[in-house]
Amino acid sequence: MSKDRTRKGTAVSQDKKGDEMKEAVEIQTESGDKDAETEADEQDNAAPVPEMNPELKIEELQKELSDLKDQYLRKQADFENFRKRMFREKEEAIKFANSNLIMDLIPIIDDFERAIRSGEDSQDFSSFHQGIELIEKQFIGMLDRKWGLKRFDSGGDDFDPERHEALLMEESDEVEKPKVVEDFQKGYMLHDRVLRHAKVKVHMPKADAAENEEDDD
Repeated sequence: MSKDRTRKGTAVSQDKKGDEMKEAVEIQTESGDKDAETEADEQDNAAPVPEMNPELKIEELQKELSDLKDQYLRKQADFENFRKRMFREKEEAIKFANSNLIMDLIPIIDDFERAIRSGEDSQDFSSFHQGIELIEKQFIGMLDRKWGLKRFDSGGDDFDPERHEALLMEESDEVEKPKVVEDFQKGYMLHDRVLRHAKVKVHMPKADAAENEEDDD
């Protein structure tokens, strides 16, 4: 009898649990349905987004276009001012590019002025000549030391068209190939480039000697 009662009690308990689970599922289902209905009602009751008036839209676009145009004009004006400033600075740089060289030349001019005054007072040609030679040496030394300008002598050198300009050519039995025998005007090099060719007199081998040399070859 006790076993039957226990079985009946267990069955009743299980039936109660099943009923409780069904009720919980129903409650959840009803709650979900209510939430869905509430959300749908809110969407239905939501105020529709008003469309912008076309005239207002056009006015807004025109204002935006005006702002962009103003920015463009400002940028263009700034660039034009920048271009003018750069051009002016470039002109000034070119205009005063030789300032350092001029500053180095001014003391040489002062030396010439002193030499001229000294020559006028003393009438001593020898002293005047020595003073001029000293100024020339100082001048050439300054140009070489500070500016890389070198004067070169060509007397006795082989004729080189890259360095020499022949103003006078004479045939000679004493040379086997063209040779510079006299400087009419000295040449100058700026660093490693010929700035001015030396104007020279050249001795050329005689035609007979040149032909004999070719026959020997």
